[in-house]
Amino acid sequence: MENIKLILDSSSNMETNEKENLQVVPLTISFGGQDYIDDQTLNMKEFLSNMNKNDVSGKTTCPSIHAWLEALEGTEKAIIITMTSGMSGTFSSALQAKKMYEEKHPLSKIIVVDSRSAGPELTIVAHGIEQMLKGNIRFVDLEGAIAEFRMHTHLLFVLQSLHNLSLNGRVAPAVAKIAGLLKINLIGTASKEGKLEPLAKARGMKKALREVFKYMQEDNYHGGEVIIDHCENEKDAETLKEKILAEYPDAKVEIRPMRGLCSFYAEEGGLMIGFHE
Repeated sequence: MENIKLILDSSSNMETNEKENLQVVPLTISFGGQDYIDDQTLNMKEFLSNMNKNDVSGKTTCPSIHAWLEALEGTEKAIIITMTSGMSGTFSSALQAKKMYEEKHPLSKIIVVDSRSAGPELTIVAHGIEQMLKGNIRFVDLEGAIAEFRMHTHLLFVLQSLHNLSLNGRVAPAVAKIAGLLKINLIGTASKEGKLEPLAKARGMKKALREVFKYMQEDNYHGGEVIIDHCENEKDAETLKEKILAEYPDAKVEIRPMRGLCSFYAEEGGLMIGFHE
């Protein structure tokens, strides 16, 4: 199939790869009076250090329409994958950019996908699209094929800290404090509505990882691709990888560090697990 550009936002924890015709458009994270552009120049060590010292609410800002238009410039066909519209205006701004670009370039064709998720699940979807593009699928059939593929992808997350979620009104401060004192890990998923929702609480990471693997199997996991993104917690990511491979030795399991946006919400010790059934 002809060359089609893939464009994702930085919640995917991916990096721009011009050789693969893949571009990542950054979101912006703001706290402590400073803006952090979530691109390849972001100093993650400094970012995490400043984030850990921060005790006031912050915010995240979606890419502007102009940023999406810049990413589309010069392309005839492109597929944009965004983080969930349930938590961000990223999908909306990408959709507006698509309309503007197609009006200016009538022969162009752009697909915008609301992942209804974040983090590694976006990458799982991107990999699925790349496989489709290697086949003989027509562009007109891609949107339906992507929607079908997304029905078999999932996201789970494990959080060791609820500090930022509390500061930004996602979790009650009292709940965050108790969870920290009792060393409780929060396990959650991306709902069908695209919002991140809690599934269970586990005291201790070992128990949390067992619960994650159980939830993967309940979501019909049978050895498909897995991506484990971590925030300064490669050790537990490796433990989960070993657990998956012990049961499904032929599974493709990749471990990656989170970028800025996901680290802001997952915090140090957090894991995000994206997988295809």
